[in-house]
Amino acid sequence: MGPSFIALTVGLAACGGGDAPEATAPSAGEPTAVAETGAAPAPAEAVINPENWPKVETPALNPVVERRVDELLSKLTLEQKVGQVIQADSSDITPEEVKKYRLGSVLSGGNSAPGPLPYADTATWLAAADAYWEASVDGEGVEVAIPIMWGIDAVHGHANLRGATVFPHNIGLGAANNPDLIEEIAAVTARELTVSGHDWTFAPTLAVPQDDRWGRTYEGFSEDPSIVASYGDRIVIGLQGRFGSDEFMGDGHVISSAKHFLGDGGTKDGIDQGDAIISEEELRDIHNAGYVTSVQAGVQTVMASFSAWQGQRMHGQKELLTDVLKGRMDFKGFVIGDWNGHALIPGCTSEDCPQSLNAGLDMYMAPDSWRYLYESTLRHVQEGTIPMERLDDAVRRILRVKVQSGIMDKPRPSERPNAGDESVLASAEHREVARRAVRESLVLMKNENQTLPLDASKTILVVGDGADSISKVSGGWTLSWQGGGYPNSEFPNGQSILDAMEEAVEAAGGELIFSADGSYDGEADAVVAIYGEDPYAEFQGDRQDVDFEPNGFDTGLLQTYRDRGLPVVSVFLSGRPLWTNPEMNDSSAFVAAWLPGSEGGGVSDMIFRSDDSFEFTGRLSYSWPALATQTTVNVGGDETPLFPVGYGLSYGDSAEPVILSEESGLTDAATAAKGEFFVRGEFRQPWQLYRDGTPVDAVPFSDDVVAARTVDGEAQEDSLAFRFSGAGDVAIGSGYGHDFSRESNGALELVFRARILSGPEDVTVGMGCHQDDCTAFGTMTLDEEWSEYRMALSCFAGDGVDMTSFNRALIIRGAEGQEVAVGNVRLTSDDDGQADCPAGLGD
Repeated sequence: MGPSFIALTVGLAACGGGDAPEATAPSAGEPTAVAETGAAPAPAEAVINPENWPKVETPALNPVVERRVDELLSKLTLEQKVGQVIQADSSDITPEEVKKYRLGSVLSGGNSAPGPLPYADTATWLAAADAYWEASVDGEGVEVAIPIMWGIDAVHGHANLRGATVFPHNIGLGAANNPDLIEEIAAVTARELTVSGHDWTFAPTLAVPQDDRWGRTYEGFSEDPSIVASYGDRIVIGLQGRFGSDEFMGDGHVISSAKHFLGDGGTKDGIDQGDAIISEEELRDIHNAGYVTSVQAGVQTVMASFSAWQGQRMHGQKELLTDVLKGRMDFKGFVIGDWNGHALIPGCTSEDCPQSLNAGLDMYMAPDSWRYLYESTLRHVQEGTIPMERLDDAVRRILRVKVQSGIMDKPRPSERPNAGDESVLASAEHREVARRAVRESLVLMKNENQTLPLDASKTILVVGDGADSISKVSGGWTLSWQGGGYPNSEFPNGQSILDAMEEAVEAAGGELIFSADGSYDGEADAVVAIYGEDPYAEFQGDRQDVDFEPNGFDTGLLQTYRDRGLPVVSVFLSGRPLWTNPEMNDSSAFVAAWLPGSEGGGVSDMIFRSDDSFEFTGRLSYSWPALATQTTVNVGGDETPLFPVGYGLSYGDSAEPVILSEESGLTDAATAAKGEFFVRGEFRQPWQLYRDGTPVDAVPFSDDVVAARTVDGEAQEDSLAFRFSGAGDVAIGSGYGHDFSRESNGALELVFRARILSGPEDVTVGMGCHQDDCTAFGTMTLDEEWSEYRMALSCFAGDGVDMTSFNRALIIRGAEGQEVAVGNVRLTSDDDGQADCPAGLGD
C-alpha cells in the first residue's frame, strides 16, 4: 500500500489582517502601500550639510563621449528611457522581454545563474549573455537600440562560475594590508568575468563594519576607515583599468560598483539593512572613506545601501545621493539600487516608487518587480511626478557609462576577448595570486613554544570539517548566495587545505592521517584542527553576540590531544572576529584563517613554511573581542579588545604562555541565530513552546486538549509530536515581536520536517501572533513519512503579510484525534527556487 497524503494548511504572519489584492500595476492616483522596515521618521537633527563633506575633483567630462550621449538620448523614446533605468534579474526575465521593454540592465543574483543550479559553467553563462545582448540590440521598432549591461556579484572572485578562482573574502584581504595585492586580485577577477560574458561586477564593498554581529562583516576590509580608503581606488583600478588611460575598460576589464552607499556597516546592533543612528560626522569620516578614493579612481557605478541613516532610507536620501555623492564628490557615473531596496522607502512598494528616482537613484534593481515598476514609472513621468529632467539625467548617466566603457561598440559577448576561454579560469598565474593572498591574509594569533612551522616529515593528524571542504572555507557568495554544502568536485581548479597538506607531507617523507571528526586515537607527532563558522551571507549571518558556537567538529577534543602531549594547531575559519578563548587555550598555535577560498595551498604553505621566504605578515584589521558580548570594540573606542587592530605574530616571535579567561560575558549562552526556532531538538531562545498563548516550561506536557512529547526524527528525540483531543493551538513563539521583513524580501523560506501520525486530513499551521487576525494560512500536503516542507516567505509577503512584527514562528492548530510531528523548524535560503506558495493562502 502506498503512502497516504494529508492536506496541511500552512501560514505566516499577516499582522494587520485583511486579504491582499492580486498584484497589479498601480493605477494613476492610487495610494501606494508602505513597505518600510523598521526605520522611524527622520529626527530633526538628521540633516546633511554637503559643504562639510570631502570635495572630490574627478576628470572633466569627455566632450566626444558627451556628444555621443546627446545624440543617443535624442533618439530614445520615452518608453526606452524608462526601460534604461530598470534592471531585472535573469531568473525573472526573458530575452524577448528585454527587447520589448528595452531594459538598461540584467543582473544575476546570488542564486540566479542560467540553468538548474545557482551557478553555471562557462558555456551556459555565455549562451545566456549572448541571448540577452542580442535581444537588447535588436533595432526592430526603435531608432536606436542600446545594449544591456549584465551585472553579477563577483565579490571574491567570479564565484558563481564553475572553475573560477575563489579568493579570500575581504576581511582576510584587509589583514593582508597590501593595496598592490588588492589591485592584482581585482584584475584577475575582471579577466575571469570576461570569460563568461559579464560586463559589470557589484564590487568593491567599502563598508566599514563597526558591529561584528553584522552578517556582512566579512565583506568589509576593516573596521579602520584608513585601510578601506587605501583599497577603494586600487580595486576599482584593477577591475576597470586606470581611468583616462588606454587600458581603461580595455580587454579583460569590467565595470565596477562601489557599495553600499552609505553607512551599511554602522547600523544599530549590526542589523543588516538596519538604521545607522550615528552623527553626520561619523557617517562622513568613517563610512565614506572608501568612496572618496573609489570616486577619485573613476568608479563607474555606486550602489545605494538598503540601510537607513537616522531613519532615512538610503534609496530615498536625496542629500546624500545627489547633493553629496553627485554634487560635492563630483561622481559622474550612475547610482544603482540594491535588490528591491526602493521598496523600503515609506510610501513605496517594489512596484511603484518615484521617490527613489527623484532622490537620485538612476537605475532601479527590480529583480522580480520590474514589469509593474516599468508601468508605474512610465506613468509617473507622463504625469510629471518624476520630472523629465530627472529621467533624462538618469538616462544620460547610464548612457555615459555605456559609451565610455565601450559597451556601445562591443560585439556579442561570445566574440569578445577571453570569451569562452576556460584556460583563463584559475590559470597558473591566477592561482599563484590567490595562493599568495591566502598566505598574506593569515594572522598568527598564538604560537606557544614556536609550534609553527610544523615539520612535514613527521606524522601529522589533520582533523576538522574544514580540512577537506573548499565550500566551507570559501564562505558565502560561493557557487550560491549563501554558499556551503558543495563537494570539492564543483571546484575543479581549486585545492582543499587537506589535499595541499598531503602534498607537502608526502614530498617531505612524512605521514598524514585525516580524521574529520577527530576520533583517531593512534600515534601522531602533531594535530592540525581546521574548523570554524559555516557559510552564510547577508542578513542570514546576523548574530546576537560574537561567541563561537562549534559546529561540524567537537572542539572539546583539542584538550584531549593536549592531554596526550600533542602540539595542537588550530586553523580557525570565520567571517568575523569571534570569542574563541577556550579554543585558544586548548591550542599550541592559533591561526585566524578567515575565509581563504579555493587555494588551500596557501594555508599549507604557512603551516609547514614550505619556503624559507614565507613569513606570517597578516595583521588584524578588526579588533579581536575579549568577551562574547564585546560586539562593537573598534579602533579609537573605549573598549579594550583581547587583540587590537595591527596585532599578529611572526614565526620567530616569542610570547609567554597565557591562560585566557573562559568567562564569555554572556548571561545566556543559548542565544540563537536569527531564523532558527526549533533545531536539533532544542528551542533556540528566545523561542519556546506556547500553549494557547501561555509558555510551556517542559516537554512532555499535557492538558485537557493537547499532549506534547518528544519523538525521533533524524536523531534521538529531536522532534515534537502533538496529539489533540480537541481543537486547540500550540506554537513555537517568543515573548516579544520580531522583524522578518528583510527575510521575506530576500528569497528566504520557512523549512521544517513533519509527518502526520494520525487523525483527520486538515492540519492548520500558521505564523504570526496568538490573535486570529494576525495569521495567514495556506494549504499543502503532508506525507505520513518524515519529509521536508518548504514555503517561500515572498509568497506570504506578496499576499499582503506584514512581516515586520510577529512572535509566533509556527502555530499548529489541531483537531480532535489528530497527531502531528514536527522538527527542525528554521529559515533558510531558497537556493533552487523550489519552495512552493501554499494553495489557498489568504482565503
